[in-house]
Amino acid sequence: MVLKTELCRFSGAKIYPGRGIRFIRSDSQVFLFVNSKCKRYFHNRLKPAKLTWTSLFRKQHKKDLTSETIKKKRRTSSKPYSRSIVGASLEVIQKKRTEKTEVRAAAREAALREIKERMKKAKDEIKARKAEAVAKLSKGSSKPAALRSAAPKAKTAGAGGKR
Repeated sequence: MVLKTELCRFSGAKIYPGRGIRFIRSDSQVFLFVNSKCKRYFHNRLKPAKLTWTSLFRKQHKKDLTSETIKKKRRTSSKPYSRSIVGASLEVIQKKRTEKTEVRAAAREAALREIKERMKKAKDEIKARKAEAVAKLSKGSSKPAALRSAAPKAKTAGAGGKR
Protein backbone atom coordinates (compact mmCIF):
# COMPACT_ATOMS: atom_id res chain seq x y z
CA MET A 1 0.00 0.00 0.00
CA VAL A 2 1.35 3.43 -0.96
CA LEU A 3 0.99 6.27 1.53
CA LYS A 4 0.64 9.83 0.26
CA THR A 5 3.36 11.73 2.07
CA GLU A 6 3.91 15.49 1.97
CA LEU A 7 6.94 17.59 2.82
CA CYS A 8 7.35 19.97 5.74
CA ARG A 9 7.56 23.56 4.47
CA PHE A 10 10.32 24.40 6.97
CA SER A 11 12.45 21.32 7.60
CA GLY A 12 11.77 19.33 4.41
CA ALA A 13 10.91 16.19 6.41
CA LYS A 14 8.23 13.73 5.26
CA ILE A 15 4.79 14.15 6.77
CA TYR A 16 2.72 10.96 6.86
CA PRO A 17 -1.11 10.94 6.81
CA GLY A 18 -2.65 11.94 10.13
CA ARG A 19 0.46 13.84 11.24
CA GLY A 20 1.64 17.43 10.97
CA ILE A 21 0.19 20.89 11.40
CA ARG A 22 -1.53 22.77 8.57
CA PHE A 23 -1.30 26.57 8.64
CA ILE A 24 -3.30 28.70 6.20
CA ARG A 25 -2.15 32.30 5.87
CA SER A 26 -4.56 35.23 5.26
CA ASP A 27 -3.58 35.22 1.56
CA SER A 28 -4.88 31.58 1.35
CA GLN A 29 -1.39 30.05 1.10
CA VAL A 30 -1.14 26.63 2.78
CA PHE A 31 1.89 25.64 4.88
CA LEU A 32 2.49 22.17 6.27
CA PHE A 33 4.75 21.59 9.27
CA VAL A 34 5.91 18.27 10.67
CA ASN A 35 5.71 19.48 14.31
CA SER A 36 5.26 22.56 16.49
CA LYS A 37 9.03 23.19 16.53
CA CYS A 38 9.05 23.79 12.75
CA LYS A 39 5.91 25.91 12.99
CA ARG A 40 7.39 28.05 15.76
CA TYR A 41 10.67 28.62 13.90
CA PHE A 42 8.73 29.51 10.71
CA HIS A 43 6.63 32.12 12.56
CA ASN A 44 9.77 33.55 14.21
CA ARG A 45 11.14 34.01 10.67
CA LEU A 46 14.19 31.83 11.16
CA LYS A 47 15.91 30.72 7.97
CA PRO A 48 15.95 26.92 7.57
CA ALA A 49 19.27 27.15 5.69
CA LYS A 50 20.97 28.28 8.94
CA LEU A 51 19.74 25.33 11.01
CA THR A 52 21.88 22.22 10.62
CA TRP A 53 19.06 19.70 11.01
CA THR A 54 16.95 20.93 8.05
CA SER A 55 17.15 19.41 4.58
CA LEU A 56 17.80 22.85 3.03
CA PHE A 57 20.98 23.23 5.11
CA ARG A 58 22.10 19.74 4.13
CA LYS A 59 21.59 20.45 0.43
CA GLN A 60 23.39 23.80 0.58
CA HIS A 61 26.37 22.36 2.46
CA LYS A 62 26.58 19.23 0.25
CA LYS A 63 25.73 16.82 3.06
CA ASP A 64 23.07 15.08 0.97
CA LEU A 65 24.16 11.72 -0.50
CA THR A 66 21.43 11.52 -3.17
CA SER A 67 22.81 14.49 -5.14
CA GLU A 68 26.28 12.86 -5.32
CA THR A 69 24.92 9.62 -6.79
CA ILE A 70 23.03 11.56 -9.47
CA LYS A 71 26.23 13.36 -10.48
CA LYS A 72 28.08 10.06 -10.80
CA LYS A 73 25.38 8.70 -13.10
CA ARG A 74 25.57 11.73 -15.36
CA ARG A 75 29.32 11.45 -15.85
CA THR A 76 29.04 8.11 -17.61
CA SER A 77 28.27 8.74 -21.26
CA SER A 78 28.43 6.58 -24.35
CA LYS A 79 31.41 7.21 -26.62
CA PRO A 80 30.61 8.17 -30.21
CA TYR A 81 31.46 5.74 -32.98
CA SER A 82 31.21 6.09 -36.74
CA ARG A 83 28.78 4.04 -38.76
CA SER A 84 27.15 4.28 -42.15
CA ILE A 85 23.89 6.13 -42.72
CA VAL A 86 20.97 4.52 -44.53
CA GLY A 87 21.53 4.84 -48.27
CA ALA A 88 25.26 5.66 -48.00
CA SER A 89 28.08 3.43 -46.86
CA LEU A 90 30.92 4.61 -44.65
CA GLU A 91 33.34 4.70 -47.60
CA VAL A 92 31.06 7.01 -49.59
CA ILE A 93 30.73 9.36 -46.63
CA GLN A 94 34.52 9.45 -46.11
CA LYS A 95 35.04 10.16 -49.83
CA LYS A 96 32.61 13.09 -49.75
CA ARG A 97 34.28 14.43 -46.62
CA THR A 98 37.72 14.43 -48.29
CA GLU A 99 36.39 16.14 -51.45
CA LYS A 100 37.43 19.75 -52.01
CA THR A 101 34.88 22.43 -51.16
CA GLU A 102 35.04 23.93 -54.68
CA VAL A 103 34.02 20.62 -56.25
CA ARG A 104 31.13 20.22 -53.80
CA ALA A 105 29.99 23.84 -54.38
CA ALA A 106 30.04 23.39 -58.17
CA ALA A 107 28.00 20.17 -57.91
CA ARG A 108 25.49 21.91 -55.65
CA GLU A 109 25.09 24.85 -58.05
CA ALA A 110 24.60 22.50 -61.01
CA ALA A 111 21.92 20.60 -59.12
CA LEU A 112 20.14 23.85 -58.17
CA ARG A 113 20.24 25.08 -61.78
CA GLU A 114 18.75 21.79 -62.99
CA ILE A 115 15.94 21.97 -60.41
CA LYS A 116 15.13 25.59 -61.35
CA GLU A 117 14.95 24.68 -65.06
CA ARG A 118 12.61 21.80 -64.27
CA MET A 119 10.35 24.11 -62.22
CA LYS A 120 10.31 26.70 -65.05
CA LYS A 121 9.27 24.03 -67.58
CA ALA A 122 6.47 22.87 -65.32
CA LYS A 123 5.17 26.45 -64.94
CA ASP A 124 5.28 27.00 -68.69
CA GLU A 125 3.30 23.78 -69.27
CA ILE A 126 0.64 24.88 -66.77
CA LYS A 127 0.31 28.29 -68.46
CA ALA A 128 -0.04 26.63 -71.87
CA ARG A 129 -2.81 24.33 -70.59
CA LYS A 130 -4.70 27.27 -69.09
CA ALA A 131 -4.45 29.21 -72.36
CA GLU A 132 -5.82 26.21 -74.30
CA ALA A 133 -8.72 25.81 -71.86
CA VAL A 134 -9.64 29.50 -72.15
CA ALA A 135 -9.48 29.29 -75.95
CA LYS A 136 -11.78 26.23 -76.02
CA LEU A 137 -14.33 27.92 -73.73
CA SER A 138 -14.45 31.10 -75.80
CA LYS A 139 -14.88 29.14 -79.11
CA GLY A 140 -17.37 26.57 -77.76
CA SER A 141 -19.89 28.98 -76.24
CA SER A 142 -22.35 30.48 -78.75
CA LYS A 143 -24.87 31.78 -76.15
CA PRO A 144 -24.61 35.39 -74.97
CA ALA A 145 -23.04 35.99 -71.54
CA ALA A 146 -26.34 37.26 -70.06
CA LEU A 147 -28.11 33.94 -70.71
CA ARG A 148 -25.17 31.81 -69.50
CA SER A 149 -25.15 33.25 -65.98
CA ALA A 150 -27.91 31.77 -63.85
CA ALA A 151 -30.35 34.08 -62.10
CA PRO A 152 -29.66 34.38 -58.35
CA LYS A 153 -31.93 32.27 -56.14
CA ALA A 154 -34.60 34.09 -54.17
CA LYS A 155 -34.34 33.70 -50.40
CA THR A 156 -37.29 32.04 -48.69
CA ALA A 157 -38.67 33.63 -45.53
CA GLY A 158 -37.79 31.90 -42.29
CA ALA A 159 -34.89 29.88 -43.66
CA GLY A 160 -31.53 30.07 -41.89
CA GLY A 161 -30.61 32.68 -39.32
CA LYS A 162 -30.23 32.31 -35.55
CA ARG A 163 -32.24 29.69 -33.73
